[in-house]
Amino acid sequence: MKTAVIVFPGSNCDRDVAVALEQVTGVKPAMVWHGDSDLPDGLDFVAVPGGFSYGDYLRSGAIAARSPIMRSVVEQADKGLKVFGVCNGFQVLTEAGLLPGALMRNGALNFVCRDVKLEVANADSAFTRLYAAGETLTVPVAHHDGNYFADADTLDRLEGEGQVAFRYAEPVNGSARNIAGLLNARGNVLGMMPHPERRIEAAHGGTDGRRLFEAVLETVSA
Repeated sequence: MKTAVIVFPGSNCDRDVAVALEQVTGVKPAMVWHGDSDLPDGLDFVAVPGGFSYGDYLRSGAIAARSPIMRSVVEQADKGLKVFGVCNGFQVLTEAGLLPGALMRNGALNFVCRDVKLEVANADSAFTRLYAAGETLTVPVAHHDGNYFADADTLDRLEGEGQVAFRYAEPVNGSARNIAGLLNARGNVLGMMPHPERRIEAAHGGTDGRRLFEAVLETVSA
C-alpha cells in the first residue's frame, strides 16, 4: 500500500501517523509538504494529521484547507482515494468540504486530553471493517475544538445513510449525538477526532487503533 502524510506548519502529529502507517504497511509513507501542488502518483491512502496547522489562526483547519496540496487531496478523494483526517485533520476535511458539518469549541471550553471510550457505529466501511458493530474501543483524544456540529436535517441524513463511523460512549466535548468519527457518502473519506495512531502497539497501552489502518491495508490489497 502506497501512503502519504500531509505536513502543515504547526502540525505536531504528522510523525505519529507516519510511524503507524510504516508499522502496519512495512513501508514509509511519503511526507508531502502543504505547499506542494500535487500528491505523489499511485497513492492508495493519504492522512491529514492532527496538530495545530497554521497555529489554528482564523479558525481551526480553515487556512490549511486552502493550501495548495488540499486541492489535490479533494480532487483525488473525488476519484476514490482513501483519505483519513484525524483531529485537526478532521477539521481540515470539513473546512475543505470533504465532510459535512463543523468542529467547534468544546462544550466546557476546556482542552480535553485523555483516553475515551468509543463505540463502533458502522463496521462496514474500508476503515472499520475489522471492528464489530457496537464494539467498544479505548482511544486517546487531545483537542480543544472537537465539538462536532451540524443542523438536525444533516444529522438525520448522516445517521440514516450510515456515515457515522464512531460515537463517544461517554460525554466528551458536547459533540452532536456524540459523533467522534464521520464518513463521507462514498465511504472513502473518514474524519475522526480521537487519535487511533496512538493506539497501535502494546507499548501505547493498547492496540484498538491498529485495526483501522490494517482494515485499509486489507481493503487495498484485496
